[in-house]
Amino acid sequence: WKFPIYEINQPIDWEAMEGFQAIRGVPQDAIWHAEGDVFVHTKMVVTELINLPEFQELNGQDKHVLVAAAMMHDIEKRSTTTTEIIDEKERIVSPRHAKKGEYTARTILYKEMEIPFEIREAIAKLVRHHGSPLWAVEQEDSRKYVITRSLEVNTAHVALLAKVDVLGRVCKDSEDILLRIELFKELCRENDCFGKPKIFQSNYGRFLYLNRPEMSPDYLPFEDLKMNVYVLSALPGSGKDTYIRKHFDLPILSLDDIRRAHRISATNKNKNGTVIQLAKEKAKTYLRKQTDFVFNATNFTKEMRQKWIGLFTDYKAKVHLICIEVPYSTLLKQNKNRDYRVPNDGIDKMIGKLEIPTYKEAHEIQFKIP
Repeated sequence: WKFPIYEINQPIDWEAMEGFQAIRGVPQDAIWHAEGDVFVHTKMVVTELINLPEFQELNGQDKHVLVAAAMMHDIEKRSTTTTEIIDEKERIVSPRHAKKGEYTARTILYKEMEIPFEIREAIAKLVRHHGSPLWAVEQEDSRKYVITRSLEVNTAHVALLAKVDVLGRVCKDSEDILLRIELFKELCRENDCFGKPKIFQSNYGRFLYLNRPEMSPDYLPFEDLKMNVYVLSALPGSGKDTYIRKHFDLPILSLDDIRRAHRISATNKNKNGTVIQLAKEKAKTYLRKQTDFVFNATNFTKEMRQKWIGLFTDYKAKVHLICIEVPYSTLLKQNKNRDYRVPNDGIDKMIGKLEIPTYKEAHEIQFKIP
């Protein structure tokens, strides 16, 4: 895949980047960014990146991933930049711009470019974690910090992006920041997760390590789980029902089925509590009997998923989180042909909030991407 406005060994036409013009004029605090606004900083970051020897050694695909991430790493400073009193002085800050930037990057890449899932998520997660290497040494558990990051993002790539983020600015503490990045890289190497995800003895061991403070990443636990719960995560129109019919012969707990059985509209927020309560009672019936079942709901955010997965794991269920996705054009087409169609603007709002499952959420994660 190629980032449309970048050709290897060719100059970038910055004026053609219409989607990035919104970061022109977005101010930055002179203490950390004396070079100028966000657009100036972004140009400097990309220029530093493509000139680095480490970048030149990468394959073509990785070059396009990193250039795309570098161009979008501060894209949501346009919406988060504000002022704050720090040490009795007014400073310019952009809180949570990286997290919001992840959603924006994912939305742009999914809706406008329809690029392969793995490449899109690599870029989105680089945007999300581009500042992570700076804070590893300050963590209470630095080992878990870098291991967890390695399961979401290529740690070698994020270290490179963090490095050019520093080289592409004018500030007094650049040497200290670059040292922090080197320490992050050493921590990753020590824990065998530099440029690759940490390998665990078992998926169950991985889940316990990510969710319990006392666990070792090398521990191989006895699996004492009692039943299987298959949790779907997908936008409306992705084909969840078709997938279930094709792959499962199990009881199905569906929020939509409960709404329809009780004639509760999906837009009736006042009745959401009733739907959830009915679904939880049915889930507990399966869980008490240690019956395998499928949980069918959109579950497109971590918060949505955790409300249910927490219940399932309390009953010692083994949770299989299945993420289903189709291209944007296919999604709109399939949604249009559904019996219960969701308005396109509703679909777009969901895409803007979409959170891809991480290994901390479930014992097993499967991605079903055509």
